[in-house]
Amino acid sequence: MRLFGRKDAEEEAGGPDEAIAGFWTWWQETRPTLDSLVAAGQAEGLEEWLAPAVAAIHPGLVWEVAPGRAAAHALVVTAAGDAELRSLAHRWARAAPPADLLWEFHPSRQANPQAMELTLDVGGYEFALDKLMLGLRVPRDQARVDVSAYHPIFGELDDDTRLEAALLALDWLLGEDDVARWVGEITAATFQPIDAVAAAHLPAVVADVASGFAEEEWLLMEGQTGGGAPLVATVRHPLRPVDHPLFDQHIMITLPYAHRDENGLPVGDSLTTLRDFEERLAARLLKLRDDAVLAAHLSAEGHRIIHVYADPTGEAATHAKELIVGWEEGEPRVDVSADPAWTAVVPFLT
Repeated sequence: MRLFGRKDAEEEAGGPDEAIAGFWTWWQETRPTLDSLVAAGQAEGLEEWLAPAVAAIHPGLVWEVAPGRAAAHALVVTAAGDAELRSLAHRWARAAPPADLLWEFHPSRQANPQAMELTLDVGGYEFALDKLMLGLRVPRDQARVDVSAYHPIFGELDDDTRLEAALLALDWLLGEDDVARWVGEITAATFQPIDAVAAAHLPAVVADVASGFAEEEWLLMEGQTGGGAPLVATVRHPLRPVDHPLFDQHIMITLPYAHRDENGLPVGDSLTTLRDFEERLAARLLKLRDDAVLAAHLSAEGHRIIHVYADPTGEAATHAKELIVGWEEGEPRVDVSADPAWTAVVPFLT
């Protein structure tokens, strides 16, 4: 398998939807040539055809031809960890033609069942995954595994190359999306960590951690605003953009409230009214469960701010604007913006 990325191409001329549609039109027209190249194992020929076609969607996307799960080959077009591009890769995959015996399509690297048998050339050295050792730490009550990766060749490599090799190995062991879900800090060590285990054990450790977070819950958090005022937040947990890759539209609902305590937090009739609003909002979102998710809400300085993330092709923003009509405790607002990296709720991300 060969991996290629093109990050220096020109920006696409049209919008993302147009670029994606153009790619799949090109794919159908060029398919016989690509089939011949992959059958002949001509990686350089594939690069010549695929690299500019993928770069035309966005130059930051990375592509890879890998063994398929059901088909002979998988074409992977991935954001490669760039949260800003994750939704674009998933929209590319959603627009793909049905898989057949030869090709299937994925927006992220998939776990490779033969990962431990792979050997790559990294910086002129053999990077055999069966020699990769991992130090694993699971922080208490956290939905993640911190990983310190060690390989005998790491002492011969520079920092960036070591980390790139470690990240690629984790993607093949778990799949890129599960790395985003469950792996926290990643370091590439030049000395084997104490109590390190063979890399083959990582999927079992992650599965054990994941079993403790099978259902979403809500966490109550306290803090301060930038100005030092008390803040109370209720946050979905785990909260991860990778679980909702098409939800790149941020809907922020701001509700001023009249009844507050000395700390500016809602009390009495305002608290009751806010709860009623959120129940009605939750009921609307339940009907749109494939299009939107309530991520968090927080109260401070006389305002309740509700963060919703949605698929921009859905109707979540319209529902939010309808719901604020009739709010009587001040002037409510609904602000809608593109936020594929969920930067508005970064402090609350798992």
